[in-house]
Amino acid sequence: MEKLNYEDATKRLEEICALLEQGSTSLASGVKLFEEAQQLIKFCQGELDSAKGKLTSIKQEFDKLTEE
Repeated sequence: MEKLNYEDATKRLEEICALLEQGSTSLASGVKLFEEAQQLIKFCQGELDSAKGKLTSIKQEFDKLTEE
């Protein structure tokens, strides 16, 4: 299984939204799609938090360099 990345996760979320908006999925399938979407959202939020932390760290290092 490939490692999930942010772009693939958001693409899958878009697919899930489209499927749910169609309204043609069964209740059981809808629940499974909703659960999958929750996991993807959690993953994406983690990726965004990680990127934010890295950017904050880079900015702090840059600010230190420009103060000297």
